[in-house]
Amino acid sequence: MNNNVIDAMIDGFKDFHHTYYEERPNFFDTLVEKGQNPKVMLIGCSDSRVTPTSLYGSEPGDIFVVRNVANLVPPAEQDGHLHGTSAAVDFAVSHLEVEHIIINGHSHCGGMKALLNGTEGKYVGPWVDIARDARSDVMREYADASPEEQARALEKASILVSLENLLTFDSVRRRVVRGELQLHGWYFDMEEGAILAYNVGKQKFDRLA
Repeated sequence: MNNNVIDAMIDGFKDFHHTYYEERPNFFDTLVEKGQNPKVMLIGCSDSRVTPTSLYGSEPGDIFVVRNVANLVPPAEQDGHLHGTSAAVDFAVSHLEVEHIIINGHSHCGGMKALLNGTEGKYVGPWVDIARDARSDVMREYADASPEEQARALEKASILVSLENLLTFDSVRRRVVRGELQLHGWYFDMEEGAILAYNVGKQKFDRLA
């Protein structure tokens, strides 16, 4: 077994410690004393290639992050089951009072590929099925497109599903109506090194940066 990756992680923590505990000794004291007060919640994918802190140059305390397979948000439900993403959404909105929620999708998403090809596993299948209606739309609208084009379309369409599902949460809907919370759909194109943002007026993704 190769332990080099573990050694690299330990070295990485040493660099982290040097930056935030030696060069800036009061940084975490302040976070502990005042608690977290992020203005942004980001719901991203668990994909190891898409790390929010790396993408956006954020520091500890800046972003309240939830990561799951395919950056999906389920509709609000109270069925006695365990809902990790839903709990995080409600906590961020009701207790942290974030001002923005970003659904951050990306190209070459394994979860969306599994949904598109019907190769989901025991746990992944029911989860990515959240976007099943988006899949149906893509397969109809992009029937003659290549598998790669269909995948890119589904990755973007699934972001819109999650944005719609956010509004099924009472806490989210109330603050959106009051103008206290904004919802954003972003897409990271790995080949282009670009962030696209969904433009509601144009009903399309435009390059943001």
